[in-house]
Amino acid sequence: MTRTLILTRHAKSSWDHPGLPDHDRPLNKRGRASASAIGDWLRRNGYRPDEVLSSSSERTRETWLRMGLSASNIRFLSELYHASPDQIRQALSRATGQTVLLLGHNPGIAEFAERIAQSAPEHPRFLDYPTCATTVLQFDMADWSGIGWYDGQVIEFVTPRALLE
Repeated sequence: MTRTLILTRHAKSSWDHPGLPDHDRPLNKRGRASASAIGDWLRRNGYRPDEVLSSSSERTRETWLRMGLSASNIRFLSELYHASPDQIRQALSRATGQTVLLLGHNPGIAEFAERIAQSAPEHPRFLDYPTCATTVLQFDMADWSGIGWYDGQVIEFVTPRALLE
């Protein structure tokens, strides 16, 4: 059985309020446009999650909202806020969906993407994983509980800049 992971870094956040705690920072104008563009791209390509695992931060919540997608199971997890690759993998191992969208932060999400993929895509921005970068990977497994490093085959990688130019 095949499982699909949509791995997205949150969109560009605002720094307009310097006293605002990092966890509470919203998206800026460019971030809102980027999240919408990624959501449109996912719909056009038939990538529709049935489960969402997201950091609990305001910018990941808003990224999900601006993507304009729907899912039957959406969880905002504090453990994904600035999570390490191991913490991300542990959260994903508890997922139950066929297609899971995971929203997180750098540097953890970039490191996770590099370690979960069998091989990195030929894209100059994959390793630094800019804001709202999205990778679609497929896994040949019955469920997420046994997910291991280098198990995923990269199907697509896209950045908002490529969609908005």
